[in-house]
Amino acid sequence: MEARLKRKRRIRQKLSGEPERPRLNIYRTSGHIYAQMIDDVNGVTLAAASTLDPDIRQQEKVKGKIENAKRVGKLIAERGKTKGITRVVFDRNGFLYHGRVRALAMAAREAGLEF
Repeated sequence: MEARLKRKRRIRQKLSGEPERPRLNIYRTSGHIYAQMIDDVNGVTLAAASTLDPDIRQQEKVKGKIENAKRVGKLIAERGKTKGITRVVFDRNGFLYHGRVRALAMAAREAGLEF
């Protein structure tokens, strides 16, 4: 945990979201994964999605956290597109680019986000 926070601080020094290119922030717990598009200049969350979202919970149950991460990635990309967001800065929040974080990123790219 301490190593992740150290990586997070190091990454956040270099990343910043702007209105035309917000920051796609990822957070994961042992059971869920969350994604937000954040405009750091104005301090506003533009779009959000998670495995707790009603749109994902209504879908047919799937086995595996990676499949749910893919659904969240697709949903956050769709919500961003409705607000006119196609380009983002990817903030993995100190998590390694592997497993669920990678699955979410790949699904968001396939759904049309650029980063």
